[in-house]
Amino acid sequence: MKIKISREILLPVLQALNNVVERRQTLPILSNLLCVARSDRLQLTATDMEVELVCEVEAKPTKEGTVAIPARKLFDICRALPPEAELSIEEDGNKVRVVSGRSRFSLATMGADEFPGIGAFDAAVEFEIATETLADLLESTHFAMAHQDVRYYLNGLLLEMDEGQIRTVATDGHRLALTDRKLELKLTVPRQCILPRKGVLEIVRLLGSAGENVRVKVGENHLCVSTGTQALTTKLIDGRFPDYERVIPRESDNRILAGREVLRAGLSRASILSNEKFRGIRLILTKNLLTAVAHNPEQEEAQEEIEVEYSGDNLEVGFNVSYLLDVLGVMRADIVRIDLMDASSSCLMRAAEDGSSRYVVMPMRL
Repeated sequence: MKIKISREILLPVLQALNNVVERRQTLPILSNLLCVARSDRLQLTATDMEVELVCEVEAKPTKEGTVAIPARKLFDICRALPPEAELSIEEDGNKVRVVSGRSRFSLATMGADEFPGIGAFDAAVEFEIATETLADLLESTHFAMAHQDVRYYLNGLLLEMDEGQIRTVATDGHRLALTDRKLELKLTVPRQCILPRKGVLEIVRLLGSAGENVRVKVGENHLCVSTGTQALTTKLIDGRFPDYERVIPRESDNRILAGREVLRAGLSRASILSNEKFRGIRLILTKNLLTAVAHNPEQEEAQEEIEVEYSGDNLEVGFNVSYLLDVLGVMRADIVRIDLMDASSSCLMRAAEDGSSRYVVMPMRL
């Protein structure tokens, strides 16, 4: 293999691929990129056996071939070169020579035939979706995924497809995020799949540089999101997602209407003196006033009064303030609506004028 390519073309591709490559690999080959030079393009593949990213760039190799090159080292070399630099990458026995100007590097390679690939799979569902819509579905819910929970199916995000609608749901058992979007799908029966955490985060990254639309393929064990030049395939989590519908509270007469930014800023200030470990905050509700009170083990106290629209019962309820701030951080509406049943029930948060995204936060005892 021998190819010449511009640093400006190669660098962003290597950055995306290195996000997939795990630093600590049990298999040495997984720290490499599979580079395939053919006709008028260079195809680069990275995988950690759970997620696979394939990128294609236009390039005219002087010699076609396939080689496995150390991913991190190639990225570091490319990043360290000056802007507008040209790279020559040439296979030489069990080495690859990288030359740019007066810089020369010789990298050890591994057998390309050892490189594992997820490869093609049969799609049970295939559809095109606006990049902005898919990004919104993921970004408005993925923050609620669990971190290393023994209930492995919570360490991911549920993608639910039905005729005319697509939905994402994430929960860690203490909070839940749900978003619906309209989408015409040709399905005979509703379909669900659970995407793993890393797969979700890499898809979000991919969408940041995608065009107007992306193509999604869902199989029995895999899901693939592809743009014109990149395709990300992730394994699916084999498990049954909990019945999330039953934990969504009913609407209540104890309803708060508040400016999102005003509420977020007030809770942020009060949270400064909350317990660093438990992040508890007490919300005291009276007519048109929400008072946020936080304490910590040093006997310090913060109190913040926030004007809201509220005419329900006088209430006092505790929450993890980080969960409330996470929701307010992903919402885009100017006015937020919060429904509360009582001091021991979960609250339901959503935009005042739009119920397509709903957020449930469990109370905590303070």
